[in-house]
Amino acid sequence: MSVGIVMLVHTALGRAEQVARHWSAAGCPLVIHADASVPAATFRAFQKSVADLPNLRFSRRHRCEWGTWGLVAASQSASELMLREFPDVQHVYLTSGSCLPLRPVQELIDYLAARPLTDFIESATTADVPWTIGGLDAERFTLRFPFSWRKHRYLFDRYVALQRRLGMRRRIPGGIVPHMGSQWWCLTRQTLSAILTDPERGAYDRYFAKVWIPDESYFQTLARQHSRQIESRSLTLSKFDYQGKPHIFYDDHLQLLRRSDCFVARKIWPQACRLYDAFLTDSASAMKRTEPNPAKIDRIFSKAVERRTRGRAGLYMQSRFPAETRENGLTSAKYSVFQGFSALFENFEPWLARATGARVHGHLFAPERAEFSEGATVMNGALCDSAALRDYNPRAFLASLIWNTRGERQCFQFSPRDNQDINWDIAKDPNAQISVISGAWAVPLFKSDKNFADIRREAALLQQIESKHLEILRSSWTKARVRIWTMAEFIEAPMEPLQTIIDEIAPQRTQRGLSEAPQMADLAGFGQFLQNLKNQGMHPYLMGNFPVVHDVQDTRTPARKPYLIR
Repeated sequence: MSVGIVMLVHTALGRAEQVARHWSAAGCPLVIHADASVPAATFRAFQKSVADLPNLRFSRRHRCEWGTWGLVAASQSASELMLREFPDVQHVYLTSGSCLPLRPVQELIDYLAARPLTDFIESATTADVPWTIGGLDAERFTLRFPFSWRKHRYLFDRYVALQRRLGMRRRIPGGIVPHMGSQWWCLTRQTLSAILTDPERGAYDRYFAKVWIPDESYFQTLARQHSRQIESRSLTLSKFDYQGKPHIFYDDHLQLLRRSDCFVARKIWPQACRLYDAFLTDSASAMKRTEPNPAKIDRIFSKAVERRTRGRAGLYMQSRFPAETRENGLTSAKYSVFQGFSALFENFEPWLARATGARVHGHLFAPERAEFSEGATVMNGALCDSAALRDYNPRAFLASLIWNTRGERQCFQFSPRDNQDINWDIAKDPNAQISVISGAWAVPLFKSDKNFADIRREAALLQQIESKHLEILRSSWTKARVRIWTMAEFIEAPMEPLQTIIDEIAPQRTQRGLSEAPQMADLAGFGQFLQNLKNQGMHPYLMGNFPVVHDVQDTRTPARKPYLIR
């Protein structure tokens, strides 16, 4: 009882020779197919280098291009030669020149000898496989694909579109149900012989010659016709990324490959000397005898795919930076945005820093400059306060600020006077906590000494800007945590919303409640100021129902309780 190895090679022939000698030394007959695209001189040198191996043959050469019939034809020719030249072979194992045995070959021989009637080939219907890439699953069997996808992409796409438009469909040969699976199989002599000598082989070959990627469906389909017992799995460890490209194993994957317990792995980097030295020597026998279980390392590959496709939250990479929907979140940590607070309270920023321990900035998107905390001109990550640089890409500015200061809560002020290009980005960011006192922008105007006509004009503009911002914050697309108070309702009881905000930012620091409140601006006469704006034809509605005469109490001193003296 022996195992025959069919090896398809096209590059890195030096490594292919090394692996071939390893198979041969264990007593396995080999048939090597060299791609017809390999130069004749290179091929002859390769033949000469392995001429001393008595159990090695070379099959008729075919041109093998990905996705075309040549790969199936190469497997057929090599398999026919294997069955003809080596009658003692009971299983034929298809490998490539970049495959590497991970366990002693004798273990593979013993494993297959204990399962003399079992074919190991991944074989599932198109409805049951999740890995088809490019939108061609069932269609790969009903359309024709005469053009190479790699060399003639335009013709390939146009011909597929034409067939779809004309409703063209191929007839699937009677008696077969198309199946798909990994190209790398291990079939019994009986099953492989039955496939290659099937009376209908000519019809099957003509049909599959125009199927898309036939090496993943030809043997997988016909094995269902002739096999007595199929294990729908491959004994070769072969992993693919989300684009359908194979993962390449390097030297630092040594322990990962050992954990898989698989007999063979592909695709090995030709320069991975550590892998070849570890597995093609006697030290490989130290691996335990166990059932091949590639699922043991699936979790690692799933993590790798997720890291490649989604990345880390708030960190951009070249492959996804231009695409808004491909990033894993705008920012990497939670942060707070305050609108109207610094206008209503005179010392809000230092008070908030003391109350929460967070880093509290001024107006990061102010027209003049980015107002970093404590008057800094440069922040972590070499972010400078230049308004021109910030406004070139305000989205990236915010993402960089949060990423470079992760581990420390960031808070900043915002107002209708600031750059509004960042509005939607903040609103759609689940990490954002946005607190708004609508209409508070009027307090600095109330305190200013400007001409009232100019004040009216500026107030109308600021109200229009804030109104649009509030529409964004109330949109169904908003994912940030948003709290909005009108100025009138906020100043009626400011401690409750302030306590709520502080509890969310730093709950561990406010278990006993706030010990101090920020100093509110003097609003005596503010109601009359709003009435004057109304009298001039500008209706300030964002402040809420603010009376003309309003007695603003000092919220820091609780009202004295009434009592009777008898």
